[in-house]
Amino acid sequence: MPDTAATKVPVAVFVSGKGTNMAALLYASRQPVCPYEICLVASNDPAAEALVLAEAEGVPTYALSHKGMSRGDHDSEMEAAARDAGAELIVLAGYMRILTPQFVKRWKGRMLNIHPSLLPKYPGLDTHARAIAAGDSHAGATVHLVTEDLDAGEALGRIEVAIWPTDTPERLADRVRVAEHQLYPRVLADYVQRMRERA
Repeated sequence: MPDTAATKVPVAVFVSGKGTNMAALLYASRQPVCPYEICLVASNDPAAEALVLAEAEGVPTYALSHKGMSRGDHDSEMEAAARDAGAELIVLAGYMRILTPQFVKRWKGRMLNIHPSLLPKYPGLDTHARAIAAGDSHAGATVHLVTEDLDAGEALGRIEVAIWPTDTPERLADRVRVAEHQLYPRVLADYVQRMRERA
């Protein structure tokens, strides 16, 4: 397999918290055959733990609190940071903000998100509690393209996680998070590779 290091596609990752999915994406990107690189980690929370991890790993960061700003103005600043970093894709990894339709339209086909359910089941919040309450045998995660409708974009990949009889939402969430860390880097790499082949 050819070394793609010289042609890696730059990706900005938007986060709001610990950044465990961001870390999985970052460490996967360090493999020579990975077709993407993380050019920026940006957050709406200047205290996000993800920023500390990114800085320790030598990745440029950007932080801007959304408090006191309109949604549109905050989106514009975050988008400008991504563009200034040279990002060709934006990846949402625990970014707890609803984006404006204008922002989403400008990045159509170039913005991905991961959601902790087997979409189209359980868009929105409390996915694990809802899956347990419904008596589902499996929960999981889905990587999808971001569209104006919440958690409704084309699914690019899914992974199932068995629900145990003794599960609480918190226990299930822990196992789903481990599965997410396997899924997201692979799906992003596959998507980037397809983009390059179409170019």
